Amino acid sequence: MSKLANERIVYFNGEYVPESQALVPYRERSFLFGDGAFDLTRTFKHRIFKLEDHIERFYRSMRALRLDPGMSPEEMTAITKRVVEENIHLYGGDEDCWVGQRVTRGVLKVEGDNWNHYGPTVIVECLPMPVADRAHYYRDGVPVVIPSVRRTSPDALTPRAKTHNYLNLIMGDLEVRAQNPNGWAILLDRDGNLCEGLGSNIFLVRDGELLTPRENFVLPGVSRQTVIDLARELGIPFREADLDLFDGYNADEAFITSTSLCICPISSINGMTVGDGALYGAVTKRLIDAYAGLVDCDFVQQYLSKLQ
Repeated sequence: MSKLANERIVYFNGEYVPESQALVPYRERSFLFGDGAFDLTRTFKHRIFKLEDHIERFYRSMRALRLDPGMSPEEMTAITKRVVEENIHLYGGDEDCWVGQRVTRGVLKVEGDNWNHYGPTVIVECLPMPVADRAHYYRDGVPVVIPSVRRTSPDALTPRAKTHNYLNLIMGDLEVRAQNPNGWAILLDRDGNLCEGLGSNIFLVRDGELLTPRENFVLPGVSRQTVIDLARELGIPFREADLDLFDGYNADEAFITSTSLCICPISSINGMTVGDGALYGAVTKRLIDAYAGLVDCDFVQQYLSKLQ
């Protein structure tokens, strides 16, 4: 496939094809049941961030779902790097992209079918991040709103596997955005503790200590772990804990982590201003600076430069 192609290229079941040609049958199990797993990282200055960590988590998700992609993690890593190489010319020097892998259980076979592929569907994609759409969060902060929808309990379906079945999180997000189009949904767990949102983990800072929900109730994000590692390097006290809304309302600082946003400060929780109202608190700022140094990219400015 030419590296000068004007259409994004994806890996699709053994071939590198234009995105518009990567088509799956309607009886694909992910379409029918959400029966698949995925992972997603991003680039910084066109360099893929912690690809090996994301691939490792991806294979843990697939093992939990009893999915076999038919290839090794090393093969998946090599394919992912090639997909980025095939697409990176479509992005300007100050632009970055999401890089994702997807594996499903494949087509539900029915007598009389005539599809050309059975077994797992494997897709590796490279697509633009919504930088302009999210830039205002770095200027105004993230207004967190707690929906009535609770996060799926670990005794029903583990949240530690990153699956295609996102409906639980989507319903919470839809409820919040019906009230506030810019609101960011953070769901509570079955016990009423802060849990997670769509592709995002939450952190609180209280009396200089960094706190985040326990891993067995959330998807343990790679960005989440990056912040934990940086906090330890900086000597910032850290622990996982059960955190309820009382803790949220009394936090000195708060922020979310995600693949695309990295670290983004929370301005309010259910309309209550976080701390003294300073968007970039001391601990949040130290962690943002350390994260930016790690990836050699001022991601805050990358977003702010795209403000409409």
